[in-house]
Amino acid sequence: MPYRFWKNEDGATAIEYGMIVALIGVGILGALTGTSSNVVTMWTNNSAEISEAMRGTP
Repeated sequence: MPYRFWKNEDGATAIEYGMIVALIGVGILGALTGTSSNVVTMWTNNSAEISEAMRGTP
C-alpha cells in the first residue's frame, strides 16, 4: 500500500498547473504594482493639461 501511494501521480499535474497559475498571478500583481504610480501620475498630468486648455491658459 505505501509503495502504491508514493507511485501514484494522478494529482501531480493539477498541483503543478495550480502553482504555475499562482506564480503568473504574483507576477501580474508585481507588474501592476510597479507601474501603478506611473499611470496615476500620467493621468493626473493629463487632467491638469486638459483643465488648463479648457480655461484657455497656455
